[in-house]
Amino acid sequence: MKISIIIVSWKVRDLLKKCLASIESAAAGLAVEIFVVDNASNDGAIEMVRSDFPTVRLIANRQNLGFAKANNLALRQASGDYVLLLNPDTELQPDTLEKSIDFFQSHPAAGALGAKMSYPDGRQQPSVRRLPTVWPIFLMLLKLPKLFPRLKSIANYLAADFDYSREQIVDQIMGAYIFMPRRILEQIGLLDDRFFIWFEEVDLCRRLRDAGYGVWFNPEVKIIHHGGKSFSQQALIANQRIFFSSALKYFLKYGFRP
Repeated sequence: MKISIIIVSWKVRDLLKKCLASIESAAAGLAVEIFVVDNASNDGAIEMVRSDFPTVRLIANRQNLGFAKANNLALRQASGDYVLLLNPDTELQPDTLEKSIDFFQSHPAAGALGAKMSYPDGRQQPSVRRLPTVWPIFLMLLKLPKLFPRLKSIANYLAADFDYSREQIVDQIMGAYIFMPRRILEQIGLLDDRFFIWFEEVDLCRRLRDAGYGVWFNPEVKIIHHGGKSFSQQALIANQRIFFSSALKYFLKYGFRP
């Protein structure tokens, strides 16, 4: 079975190199095609991929198209039985891909799989959330969680009580690692490219659930995720504007009521 791995990269050349090296180890013995979609990084990433990873299929955009639209460019060319949407600031474990395939062999009704993520220092990283409602997003807009970190609605949205030791169906998984059968993606449609960044994975998980497929978390599928290295390079105000613009698009699509 072939796996199509799609990585959208923006200004993280060194982390992208680590990511691709980890894929080489994890893909040993597997049929894998790798796409790197570079969103006009201008950081030497294109040249690095061409010289160090010549078998990678490179799509070099002239401008930053955002996460969803850039992924869709590669998804339209992907031929794998499975597709993996992978962030460039991640590193796979040697058995990550095999365990992901094994999971779908035993869970035929699953629509997407998320991984257990750790920071480079080994600390566990939250990677599961509940579907958003207006109130916690509004509180985040006002920055109130910074002052009142134990707000109940925020803790519920961020799934602060989630058990990361247990395999289970969840509302949504982090877009840093989304593994799914390509046939299901073809059924529900590609990523909604009206989302530049953020909420495109929420929308995908919601469409999977609405189509009757489970969105799963599996603690046995593990990756290292450095976390937010691309967008940490943008000004906080710009990130906030993009985040809440995407949130508004989400609520306009699905409604403002829970």
